[in-house]
Amino acid sequence: MRIPFLSRRPPIVPVIRLAGVIAAGGRGRGTINLASMASLLERAFQVRGACAIALDLNSPGGSPVQSALVYRRIRALADEKKLPVLAFTQDVAASGGYWLACAADEIFADESSIVGSIGVISSSFGLQGLIERFGVERRVHTSGARKGFLDPFLPEDPDDVRRLKALQAEIHLSFQTLVRERRGARLKAEDDVLFSGEFWTGNKALALGLIDGLGDLRSVMRQRYGKKVKFRVFAAETGWLRRRLGIGALDRWSVAHWSDDLLGALEARAVWARYGL
Repeated sequence: MRIPFLSRRPPIVPVIRLAGVIAAGGRGRGTINLASMASLLERAFQVRGACAIALDLNSPGGSPVQSALVYRRIRALADEKKLPVLAFTQDVAASGGYWLACAADEIFADESSIVGSIGVISSSFGLQGLIERFGVERRVHTSGARKGFLDPFLPEDPDDVRRLKALQAEIHLSFQTLVRERRGARLKAEDDVLFSGEFWTGNKALALGLIDGLGDLRSVMRQRYGKKVKFRVFAAETGWLRRRLGIGALDRWSVAHWSDDLLGALEARAVWARYGL
């Protein structure tokens, strides 16, 4: 005999946290890449009784390759499990962060979230004057005319810049194609606006068709699946630096990892700073 009040289980929504800069290496807390996310994604999509998947997203972007790899894994699992995916932007879903948001069937944001930056950027330094000032002689030997491409210790070569811009244009075209495929008729502006690299608040992103609505994860999911909906959170482990801070003396192994985490944190800080965060 079936007991009704015992058989009615509340709907379950696995929540996948995608927070941090997107980068191939695992340095620093909250780095997003396929290596760190693959197992977590698999576990989230295997939750029995799941009615949808929620992406809790907060990323200023980073590696286009890792953005594409994580995006494709999410879409493959969503298609395999026949589950709808909804993305919820916190502070920012920009550049590669918006690439990840496009893995969702619907995208939501706060009215003050930063959304967009559909473009490609490369940055470096020109250090040739620095070594000259200190009388440092640099010796580099290569085989291959392009092996010293964009060497920061040499004056900028116009041919190198043209080649870099051609590479950026290819990646930018892939990004644009993905956004058009995922957003389709929901886009409400011309390409020269949407794909200029500019970013907007959630309010403006809604008007442009880059997102589907304003709202937070809990409110939207409770409205859609009922007040009894249960959330099961899947998040990457906290970084080494945070776990180790406050512990006594550091051995050589610890110092190496501490410095690695610190460098990663500084690199991440520079990416977040582009959006005033």
